[in-house]
Amino acid sequence: MKFRTILFISAILSLIAVSCTERIDIPLDDSYTRLVVDGSITTDTMAHTVFLTSTSSYYYNQSPPPVTGALVSIFDGTQTFDLTEKTPGVYCTEPNVHGIPGKTYLLDIKLANAIGGFDDYIARSTLYPVTPMDSISLLYHPEWSENGVWEVKCYVLEPPTVDFYRFLLYKDQVLLTDTLNEWLITDDKFFNGNYTNGLPIAYIDQGNSEQQLKPGDTITAEVNNIEKEYFDFLTEAQTELFGSNPLFSGPPANIQGNLNNGAFGYFTAYSVTRSFAITPEFKK
Repeated sequence: MKFRTILFISAILSLIAVSCTERIDIPLDDSYTRLVVDGSITTDTMAHTVFLTSTSSYYYNQSPPPVTGALVSIFDGTQTFDLTEKTPGVYCTEPNVHGIPGKTYLLDIKLANAIGGFDDYIARSTLYPVTPMDSISLLYHPEWSENGVWEVKCYVLEPPTVDFYRFLLYKDQVLLTDTLNEWLITDDKFFNGNYTNGLPIAYIDQGNSEQQLKPGDTITAEVNNIEKEYFDFLTEAQTELFGSNPLFSGPPANIQGNLNNGAFGYFTAYSVTRSFAITPEFKK
């Protein structure tokens, strides 16, 4: 009897194992096409860029389709900056344009062909000032990983206003934090109105070949003061990128941008401050 019971349990487990490997094809319905916008204007004097693409099918295995032939402009309440399409879907201001803290910027997009039933889209973003950093410093921690980690520290008197920040990092003028999952974004809840005196803003893992430092390398930290709505947008985007916890939690909602008429994405205005440090001699 005991032997028969073992055989019965083994058969049930085998059936479960086979059923778990069954192929299931789930039909994915296509939604209507949406405009996707990614653009900014900053306090840097440069050609500021707005990228226009459209959504595509889940099974579309190419780069997002560019939206061409649009009329794109940025209005600061007094002056209008017209953007020129440099390459398909890439629209740029003249190189002498810069944003001014305190102003609200209006992005106006007029499409040559309607997308999602609309051919006119707008977005607004307010540019807030940022306090220039006094300096940054580099501290090496050989014990933090197999190859060591550089800690980047920031020194600045943070103002008493409620602010939201994004931190970017460059090595010899090459952006290290070049993807969304590498951006550090934070509010000023824990240091509002205080001197930061070495606030950690980035970590450089020496196990990553692209981030390995040698004595004499220049590390530049960039701090952006971003509006709360853009902070929320980036927080939601990173949450979807990193996945939900617990694993079987509910499906994510669409990320809320600041475009009208159902468009996806965000147009943002922000201020910029930078400081640099030279990598010192160190022992691994």
